[in-house]
Amino acid sequence: MENKTIFISAGDVSGDIHAANLVQALKELAPSLRVIAIGGPRLKACADEFITDLASQGIVGFVEPLRKLPMFFNLVKQVRHIFQTQKPAAFVAVDYYGLNHQFLKVAKEENIPAYYYVTPQVWASRQYRAKRLAALTKKMYVIYPFEPDFHKQRGGNAVFLGNPLLDKMPAPLPKNFDIKDPKTYAWKLGILPGSRRGEITRLTPVFYQTFKEICKTYPNTQAYMFLLPDANEQTFIDLMGEQPPANFHFVKETDYKMRAQMDFLLACSGTATLENALLGVPMLVAYKLFTPTYLIARMVIQVKYISLVNLLVNKPLVKELIQGDASVKNCTAVTQDMFAHPQKLTDMHKELLTLRASLGDPGVAKRAAADILRDL
Repeated sequence: MENKTIFISAGDVSGDIHAANLVQALKELAPSLRVIAIGGPRLKACADEFITDLASQGIVGFVEPLRKLPMFFNLVKQVRHIFQTQKPAAFVAVDYYGLNHQFLKVAKEENIPAYYYVTPQVWASRQYRAKRLAALTKKMYVIYPFEPDFHKQRGGNAVFLGNPLLDKMPAPLPKNFDIKDPKTYAWKLGILPGSRRGEITRLTPVFYQTFKEICKTYPNTQAYMFLLPDANEQTFIDLMGEQPPANFHFVKETDYKMRAQMDFLLACSGTATLENALLGVPMLVAYKLFTPTYLIARMVIQVKYISLVNLLVNKPLVKELIQGDASVKNCTAVTQDMFAHPQKLTDMHKELLTLRASLGDPGVAKRAAADILRDL
């Protein structure tokens, strides 16, 4: 590998984490490697040249990105200039189809080999995108065992090396739901309102009010709201409309140790649901989108379930509450039912652990880094 520069791009929080892990693995194997990056704070910390923090902006959906079009055009222009002047040995896109798709087209035009690490879930909606990715990438590193066949049928070179979440997730804790009196038990209720502004705004009030309702029947419940390390707690307090009581706690962690201890989780949709599954923690999944975005999404989504967990086991293992159904009343009813019948928690815990076993072994970033470097 004569040219020792790689350009990597991630567009959201989870992609930033996966991209940073990949960069660290690449640099361990090739210490003289130079990395140019677009992403978030984790990529910024390990890149040699950082262009912009795209990941922290949380741009998703169909309507919201329109407001950012001038920024997008400037970024594509900037990336083209870097490709032309620095001629990196490879471009690596991580998750986030939107801008990464534009960068891939530029890489193709500039004859720079392109790889996709954590390929977008094009099998879930807009499957025509799979053919585009096949035409623009040399290789895709997919994260679910069924994906290589899906992409192969559409001309893509996709390999499954395991799910990269396994690189950062601890082993699940044993769970004992043999509870004699559920009403007096000190339940640990986890709350995951998300990482993007929109979902945080829509889900935080619902989850907080659910916690307050739960406490009426299960007064010893302790709630733990999990926030990103750089999140401002006051933002969430404002959304809750009051200073929370003493049995409500904010948690900022990167090692998942506290989340692994939860009995049940109120979770946003997305990567968080798979993290919960890998920890073996039972949950419900709430999904509330900006209304125009939801109406468009309903037309293009081609899968039966919203949550990754249900998609992977191909059945409604966890309760999904979508849009108007993601209400305080419904979240409370599902949670109270689980607390009243602890055997349901035991059963879900066991099924989630079976799902974990199907997603491969840790060391995914290292295997992908070695494969990219071999290719180059």
